[in-house]
Amino acid sequence: MSDDVGRTALLNEFYQQYLADQDSTALMKRIDLHYLPGTLERLTRHGQRVTRRAAVLALGLVGDFRSNPVMGRALVDHDRGVRSLAEHAIRALWCRDGSQAHRRHLSLVMRLNARQRFEDAIRRATQLIDLTSDLAEAWNQRAVAYFSVGRFTDSIRDCQRTLELNPYHFGAAAGMGQCHLQLGDRTSALVSFRLALKLNPDLEAIRAQVVYLQRSLKGQQ
Repeated sequence: MSDDVGRTALLNEFYQQYLADQDSTALMKRIDLHYLPGTLERLTRHGQRVTRRAAVLALGLVGDFRSNPVMGRALVDHDRGVRSLAEHAIRALWCRDGSQAHRRHLSLVMRLNARQRFEDAIRRATQLIDLTSDLAEAWNQRAVAYFSVGRFTDSIRDCQRTLELNPYHFGAAAGMGQCHLQLGDRTSALVSFRLALKLNPDLEAIRAQVVYLQRSLKGQQ
């Protein structure tokens, strides 16, 4: 048995065990013991869909932001199961960028947004951006907070910066579209929503927005 075949068989075995027990902690320990992120990245392109699913799930548990391009490509895999796992996993990877201190700071910003403390989130996100301006998710979280307090132009600016740093960030593209809608710019909203769908074709609410805007804009011609 070749090394590749053996690694694939073992990963598939770990995946089937996870499906049976839903124990992500145990899966993470097994993966961490037997696989490097680079090996998992390679297996996300495997011919068998079960192996791609297993690799995407595993990479979401043990990988970091460096695996973002690989996970971004998995978002458009022809298997819906792979795409679904990739959408969850890539969100986790977006929060694993920068130093440990930066990640803790980002986690605080995200908690503030979740608690609807948007002005505090803006202040804390700005502090983080001042410390490290290349942390894409810090810009995105500030964009979320700006949107929530009606500062749509500021939110668009931060969404654009997010996409410059992370071209797979479908959330920033979708958020930018919502900002344009709030500002009454349906043409720009449509462009942003189309980008979000290109990055993540399973955003059904965004697909509905695209259909609506296409019909609306066509009716104006």
